[in-house]
Amino acid sequence: MKELIETFQIHNRINIYLLDAIDENYLSDLSSSKGRNVAEQFAHIHNVRLMWLKASAPELLAGIEKVEKENKITKKILKDALTKSATAVEKLLQRSEATGKVKGFKPHAAAFVGYLISHESHHRGQIMLSLKQSGHPVDKKIQFGLWEWGVR
Repeated sequence: MKELIETFQIHNRINIYLLDAIDENYLSDLSSSKGRNVAEQFAHIHNVRLMWLKASAPELLAGIEKVEKENKITKKILKDALTKSATAVEKLLQRSEATGKVKGFKPHAAAFVGYLISHESHHRGQIMLSLKQSGHPVDKKIQFGLWEWGVR
C-alpha cells in the first residue's frame, strides 16, 4: 500500500505542477467543444475526490470544502483544495491497508488508485487542450515535466 500511496502523491504533485504553470488569467480558458473551463476542470478533480470520501469515509471530509463553480476560483483556492483532498485520499488509502478495500469501490484499493489517476489524468489532458485551443499552451518544459514521475 505504501507504493500506491506514494504513486498517488506523485500524481497529485504533477497536478499541482501543472496548476502552478498556468497563468491565473488563463483559468477561464475553454476548449472549442465548450464544457468546463480550466479552473472548473481542476475543481472537478477535487470535487470527485470528495464524492468518494463522502461515500467511503465521510469523517475525512472535516475542514475540506467543495469548490463551487459559481464562486470565483483562483489558483490559491485550487491548490489548497487539491492538497487537502489528496491528503484525505492518502488517509483513506492508509486505512484500507488491512483489507485492501475501499468502502463503496470494487474491486480493491489498487484499482481505486488506478481509477483516480485515470480520471484525473483525463481532465489534465482536457486542461492542456483548453489552454492550447485558447492560444495559451504551457511551454514544452512543463509538458515534458508532466511525465517526469521520478523527480516529482
